[in-house]
Amino acid sequence: MSALEWFAHKPLGGGIFWIQERFYESGNRANIWLVRGSQRDVVIDAGLGLRSLPEYLRDAGLLAPAEGAGPRPLLAVATHVHFDHSGGLQHFEEVAVHSAEAAALVRGDNYEAVTWLSDREVARPPRPGWRAREFRVPPVRPSRLLQEGDVISLGDRQLTVMHMPGHSRGSICLHDKDRKILFSGDVVYDGSMIDWLPYSRISDYVASCQRLMELVDRGLVEKVLPGHFNIFGAERLYRLASNYISQAGVCHKISTCAMRSIASIALRITNSRTSS
Repeated sequence: MSALEWFAHKPLGGGIFWIQERFYESGNRANIWLVRGSQRDVVIDAGLGLRSLPEYLRDAGLLAPAEGAGPRPLLAVATHVHFDHSGGLQHFEEVAVHSAEAAALVRGDNYEAVTWLSDREVARPPRPGWRAREFRVPPVRPSRLLQEGDVISLGDRQLTVMHMPGHSRGSICLHDKDRKILFSGDVVYDGSMIDWLPYSRISDYVASCQRLMELVDRGLVEKVLPGHFNIFGAERLYRLASNYISQAGVCHKISTCAMRSIASIALRITNSRTSS
């Protein structure tokens, strides 16, 4: 299967494209965002990597500027290293990730990447004989380590890094302040927030949600482009963040601890089988 078959995209206007993996039919299917700038293009998250995303971007004509010159530099930014967001980083020459998860990416740590993929989630295999049990996020050495407050310049637009741990220890959002757009990764999306994975932490998540609410209170976000599911606005962002905080009590912490233990054991078993 070619990259053109595997991916599909939708232009959102303003130099932003929404890309998805067509045949990965799962709630874990990540949204991939291409943001075009006057001097640099940025891909936010990279999917599973079963087909080459840069190849798709080239073949679909998404990288060529209007003047017809050569493509601008292309940077892939991972909002975190979970497998559904980081598997495709292997295909990019320039990769950026938060420093808290850089070591996991370098060593190809599929425990921290929570690699969990089944054959039934892939409607059409990317090549003959492919099996989900063989899938792993390969080691990738990032060319740039991100920290809170870093700015990724695209020329005519700037994306500010916001370190928002909780879902994972290196989770980030990217904030386009001028356009009041938040690329939220898995920090927040229109669904149940997951805080029971390895390196998830409820107290960090509460603090991150408080920051999200502050962004809304200050009028700094009007549109959220999340890591999964659909785009939503500021009112929904505030409600999702405030609901998480209100539910993060003692009972939630106890149940989450139990779920994290089960998930940790299952991931260790799964990854030991994959690597054997």
